[in-house]
Amino acid sequence: MPLLYIHSRSLELIIKKTTASTLLRSIQTVPLLLYPSAFFRRKNGALYWTMKSSSVTQTQTAIQEKKQNPQIKASTLTQTKTIDKLIKDYEAIIGIETHVQLSTLTKAFCGCPYNYGAQPNTSICPVCMGLPSALPVLNSKVIEFAVKLGLALNCKLSLNSKFDRKQYFYPDLPKVYQISQFDIPIATSGYVDLDLPVEFGGGHRRFGITRVHMEEDTGKLLHSGNGGYSQVDLNRAGVPLLEIVSEPDLKNGIEAAEYAAEIQRVVRYLGISNGNMKEGSLRCDVTIRPIGQSEFGTKV
Repeated sequence: MPLLYIHSRSLELIIKKTTASTLLRSIQTVPLLLYPSAFFRRKNGALYWTMKSSSVTQTQTAIQEKKQNPQIKASTLTQTKTIDKLIKDYEAIIGIETHVQLSTLTKAFCGCPYNYGAQPNTSICPVCMGLPSALPVLNSKVIEFAVKLGLALNCKLSLNSKFDRKQYFYPDLPKVYQISQFDIPIATSGYVDLDLPVEFGGGHRRFGITRVHMEEDTGKLLHSGNGGYSQVDLNRAGVPLLEIVSEPDLKNGIEAAEYAAEIQRVVRYLGISNGNMKEGSLRCDVTIRPIGQSEFGTKV
């Protein structure tokens, strides 16, 4: 049975592009600096280049590397055969489910605050813990943020929406159900327009958005170092989420990464989430479809 019915009012927004490169902030790379002294030349049919990287000048050619290590040629052939086999066995059809943790002052259905990194089980109440007779009260900011994101993603808003119970058992879900949306989500049928970077081939892409719906987060399991036991932290239980489900329009990893980066930029610009992947404020579940499988939905 539905728990709550809501009525939402459209809000006008102006979405501004911001710079990318925040998606994989945790990955550290060694900078390669090209100076004006770098040059290219051909010698005996091979292309040579000279460049500086951290004050070290390197001159490399594929021919020289092969002479130094004869196994490179065999290794390259093996890798090529492996890639060819993967291309034959798999079809690049990708869909992404993105969970955005909202930056509200309190949780979705109670007045408990949520602060990342707080001491375990210090931001809980009878509603979070699923105790008998504890009734949920919807945080109106969750609806407001959902409408903002729906408009930003060019979605069609549902003037009448409802919540549903998603029944399943897991140790970090004290109520034994999650308050979510199923058949009448807050926003549907949207899209995201992207201009891919030139270094990745460039070009304009449009990726469809199936739906955006509201739900609450679960608790968190803390495992011991030796794996002998696990503890439950319910601080995160009831934190508001927006789930963004894309159409299976993504064809490769570059498009998937750019799509996720665009979602991160949008939620940060709107001010509805900090989009911090390290803290779990933005989480992506990727789905693929191998060749020969009729149903889309293989998790990776």
